[in-house]
Amino acid sequence: MMLRSLIMLAVLAAAAPASAQDVRGLEVCTAEKNMDRRTACLQSNTEFLQQALAKLTREIHDKLNALSRETAALKAEIATLKAALAKLQHELAGLKKPAAEKK
Repeated sequence: MMLRSLIMLAVLAAAAPASAQDVRGLEVCTAEKNMDRRTACLQSNTEFLQQALAKLTREIHDKLNALSRETAALKAEIATLKAALAKLQHELAGLKKPAAEKK
């Protein structure tokens, strides 16, 4: 869980390397003089960031699931290849045995 949080923070940091005003969708709240409007602006920014974080969380979760499926498929393929290798080694040993007996 902590690893996922760190990944999400890294993604957010990479997505917004500049100041908050450069993030698309955020408003500059410091220009507001009225406290109600400033509060509403900050709440809007908070909601935007929460939505962005939720979207990134879903995307990362989907990618992690895809990687897990790919890892499982690769492990199954490795198991199949190991079984085929063991069979070939057994057959090779069987072929070597009669050849050694002829000598």
